[in-house]
Formats: sequence, structure tokens, C-alpha cells
Amino acid sequence: MSDGFFGGPGGGRDLRIKEKFFEFNWGLLLLLIAIASMGFAMLYSVADGNWDPWATRQIIRFCMGVVILFVVAFVDVRVWMSLAYPAYAVSLLLLVGVELIGFKGMGAQRWINLGFMQLQPSELMKITLILALARYFHALTSEQVSRIRFVIPPLIMIGVPMALVLKQPDLGTALLLAVVGISLFFLAGLAWRYFIVAGIAVMGAIPVIWSRLHDYQKQRVLTFMDPESDPLGAGYHILQSKIALGSGGLFGKGFMQGTQAHLNFLPEKHTDFIFTMLAEELGLVGAMTLMVLYLMVLLFGITVGLQTRNQFGRLVALGVVVNFFLYIFINIAMVMGLLPVVGVPLPLVSYGGTAMLTLMLGFGLLMCVYIHRNMEINRNPTSFW
Repeated sequence: MSDGFFGGPGGGRDLRIKEKFFEFNWGLLLLLIAIASMGFAMLYSVADGNWDPWATRQIIRFCMGVVILFVVAFVDVRVWMSLAYPAYAVSLLLLVGVELIGFKGMGAQRWINLGFMQLQPSELMKITLILALARYFHALTSEQVSRIRFVIPPLIMIGVPMALVLKQPDLGTALLLAVVGISLFFLAGLAWRYFIVAGIAVMGAIPVIWSRLHDYQKQRVLTFMDPESDPLGAGYHILQSKIALGSGGLFGKGFMQGTQAHLNFLPEKHTDFIFTMLAEELGLVGAMTLMVLYLMVLLFGITVGLQTRNQFGRLVALGVVVNFFLYIFINIAMVMGLLPVVGVPLPLVSYGGTAMLTLMLGFGLLMCVYIHRNMEINRNPTSFW
């Protein structure tokens, strides 16, 4: 059984379902419920005291996500290792499908209509890329990780979905895929010389990258550098966000009393800018409460990664942590004017179906690694099946 919030003996042998149930870390689930509940409250507020159209759907999606978390957590971690490459391939095919049968929304073609939901394959790719890279690096020795012929395949695994996502276009998600992939290279032990060369190459390529950006993407960067240059145009959103953040003060204006949000000065207040609304209504205390909850989840994930005895599980756990952290950091830095505005939601709080379900899938994998943290996996295992 678990011996503490972050600890637990796990077991180096195969676990029965009953044993996995007792190994399940209920503290993590409570943290996720607490974070999501703050999102439900904000979606209720943004609809002026109505559960529809956002809060009810978000609650249903979260409940579905909890089911996914349990199912994924109780599956043997070696099964997920065997499914890593097929899952990545499916995500890649879905990204290609976006180009063929996807539909446009908000000026970008990023979704596939499945009838019962609108799927954004790029969100799913964030998780399956972690699985695929974790399996790849698990099979390598520490010396092989830094040999050039072993570096090229994972670069291709990162580059192909990045190119497809950039074509949608979705620069924010493409950068997330890049950072998550690079982080796994670092965690796997890639030699520093590669990062130095890559950094120099990126710096040199900035003029080329800038020339290939869409006009609206260039405008976002220019607005980030000087939002006051166009306060009623491109800089309007970030200026209103800063006003809302500052007006909340220590304890906020009160639940459902935020003027910037309810008088419609604040843009996209149920998605990208929901943290601004929370800070305006609940103040610094409410914002810091959410940040502390996020920090506890991140600490849990880091602890799981450090405790895990097999390389695959360690990389999956830390990859999920990096992905979760990037969601938090980019969204909050964006609404504070510290980064250009990109379409990255606040995890478990912003309204969105695919993002919610894929995040819960990621936490299911994290819990799966936690349950099987003492399991040793051969470097080149035969098929688990």
C-alpha cells in the first residue's frame, strides 16, 4: 500500500488489480479534482451564473477523463511501452487527416469532426510523442544516446509532426512539441555539444523563421514587444488582460463580480484568458492557490520520475511533467504579457475537450508509472503480448 502522499513501495513483480488499486495515489486525483473545480467555477461565472454552455460540458469531459485515467493507470506499463509506436503512428495519421478532412475554426484548420466531439490531433500527439521517444531511448545505452546515427531517428519523430502542425498553422503547439522532445533528449542523457550546436543553429535561423511566419504571427510578436503601440487593435487583448490582473488586488472583486470579464472587455475569457478572470475575481490569493495546486502536481510527477527504476517509465513520467508545466507557464506568462499570445489553454481550467481528455490520459500514464515504479523492464524486450 502507499506510504505517504508521494511515496510507496510499488513492487518489482507483476501486480494484481487489487494490488494496483491499493497502490493508486488518491492524493493526485484529489489535486486534479481541486484544480478542475476551480475551472468549473470560473466557467459558471463567465456564463453569468449558468452551468451552460461551458461548465456542464467541462464537468462531463472531466468525468470522462477520470475514467480514462483509471483505465490507463491499471494497465501494465509494459503494454503502454508495446503500444508506444502504434499510438504515435495513429496520431501522425490523424494529423495528416486534418489536412485532408479537417475543418477550420478561428482561422486555422486543426480539428477533425468525429460527430460526438471535435478532435484536435495535435493535442494527442503531445502524449504519444512522449511515449514513442521514451520507448526509443529506453532501448539505448547511455553511450548510444549521443551517437549521431541514434540521434537522427528521434529528430525525425519530432520534426514530422511539427511540420504538420505548423501547416495548420499552430505555432504554439509546434513549439510545445519541440520543447517536449528536446527535454526528453536532455533527460535521456544527450551530450551537451548537441544542445550548443542546436542553439547556435536556431539563432542563425531566426531571420529565415521570421520571414516564413504568417502576418498575424508576426503581429503577435510585435504586439508582445510593445502592446501600447496599438491599444485599440492588436494590443487590446493583452492590455485588457493586464488591467484585469491588476484590478483584482489581494482578495479579488468577488466571485462573479469581475468587471473586465462580465462587461466583455476581456477576450476569450473561457479559454486562453481564464486565468486573468480568476485573478480578477479571486485576487492574488485565488491565483496563488491555483499555482500551489499546480506545483504539488508537478512535484508528484518529478518524484515519480526520480523513483522509477526503468528508463521508459522515468521518461514518460518526466515527459508528462514537462508537458504539463509548459501548459501552465506559457498560458500564465502569455496573459501577463511576458510571452506573445498563443493558443495554449490553462490545463484543467480552460474550456476544451481534446486538451482535457489528453491531459487526463497523460496523468493516467503518470499514475501507471507510479504504480509500476519498481518494475524492471529489459532494454530490448520481446513483445509483451
